[in-house]
Amino acid sequence: MQPLSLIVRTVCNIFAWFMVVFGTYIIIHGHITPGGGFQGGAIVATFMAFLLVAFGGDKFLGWARKGMNSGMETSGLLIFLGAGLAAFGIGPFLYNFLANQGGLFGSPVPIGANPGVLNSSGTIALMNIAVGLEVVGALSLIIIYMFSSIRMPLEEGKEEAGHDR
Repeated sequence: MQPLSLIVRTVCNIFAWFMVVFGTYIIIHGHITPGGGFQGGAIVATFMAFLLVAFGGDKFLGWARKGMNSGMETSGLLIFLGAGLAAFGIGPFLYNFLANQGGLFGSPVPIGANPGVLNSSGTIALMNIAVGLEVVGALSLIIIYMFSSIRMPLEEGKEEAGHDR
């Protein structure tokens, strides 16, 4: 895959980073606004597709790290399971044991109308972040592996084997 024009690459350099910031905002604010970990993670992972289309396959594969994305996927899964299992001493699996406890995720919500307290959701915000990490890592790996698999037959100069035509 060849890189696109200088105009497309410049627009990608400007707007792709806004996509990462917006996706991160959606992940972090998922419990008080529409969105959440999956939606924000999908937005952030679209950044990888933008890089592939704008800059071409050679540069994309130079930037994309399978190990980093696999690590993000694994850490998201472990954080989610850890938050779910940590509640077993207090209540059932996935019990929101941090709600109203104070600290980073457990601030009490004031009674009445309020604009939304970011650190008031207990384990929900933590699980949104975990799901966001999982989705960013998994969708980025899907993009990397799909591009690598269509690129391999072209490099070898052979027809794709095992595909019904």
